[in-house]
Amino acid sequence: MTVKIFGHKAPDTDSTGSPLIWAWYLSEIKGTPAEAKLLGEPNTEAKFVLERWGFDQPEIIADVAPGDDVVVVDTNNVAELPAHINDANVKAIIDHHLLQGGLKTRAPIDITVRPLACTATIMHDLMGDDAAKMPENIKGAMLSCILSDTLEFRSPTTTETDKALAEKLAADLGVSIPDYAGEMFAAKSDVSAFSDAELLRMDSKEYEVAGKKFRVSVLETTAPAVVLDRKASLMDSMVTVAEEDGVDQVLLFVIDILKEEATLLVPNDLVKTVAEKSFAAKPEGDTVVLPGIMSRKKQIIPNLQL
Repeated sequence: MTVKIFGHKAPDTDSTGSPLIWAWYLSEIKGTPAEAKLLGEPNTEAKFVLERWGFDQPEIIADVAPGDDVVVVDTNNVAELPAHINDANVKAIIDHHLLQGGLKTRAPIDITVRPLACTATIMHDLMGDDAAKMPENIKGAMLSCILSDTLEFRSPTTTETDKALAEKLAADLGVSIPDYAGEMFAAKSDVSAFSDAELLRMDSKEYEVAGKKFRVSVLETTAPAVVLDRKASLMDSMVTVAEEDGVDQVLLFVIDILKEEATLLVPNDLVKTVAEKSFAAKPEGDTVVLPGIMSRKKQIIPNLQL
């Protein structure tokens, strides 16, 4: 049986590239047939990376069947996985996020969760000496994942391991990190074709805080004004998205990659309380700027309070 490898439902570069990397490793190195899959439409940066390194976009699947062999990467949160994930035969988890709980397996599995900025960095280490056999496109995908998840080393999640590997891969590929990262971020910043609801779900995760369910969304961009110009309609759409997704509130953080700060949209008193309690910030009007906030994983989620 071919192993299906996938990340979370809102595929960013890491959740798009890492399944491709691990499918190559299992198929070509370990002799285990494997295919990368997606659980949703990849974002604009991920699409750019696929095209840049000559990959066909992986098939988008809606669910898994009982007994399917799967490897889960870049998440361990059942809310971000197919509805019937607990009926599948989960073979392994490779992740760099906090443990969420709720994922049940049919047998003991390999679990690797490490405090690194990127799933692809973990995969490189797991490959050992076989990493030297990676072809150019797999190296390109790995470099892209690291630059995306670290925001070109600006994110506080960045470790020396991530940075050293990215620099080695770039040297092998003859790629300028600043130039290539700039191309990636430009692609990520082009959100003109997306509806408000799509933007709110594009890079989002569900978390519960003090009995309230939140969809925590981030939009990382070098052109925040493009998103903030749509704040009125985005805040209107938050109501519909929250109802459809079964959460109490959508929190949208617009990350300015270059200024290294986030702007939180504040549509109501609940979000105002989140801003005040979580970040000691006083909203003025319907937004609040949060200097230095870049990472949902390290700076947003751990601080959320009511």
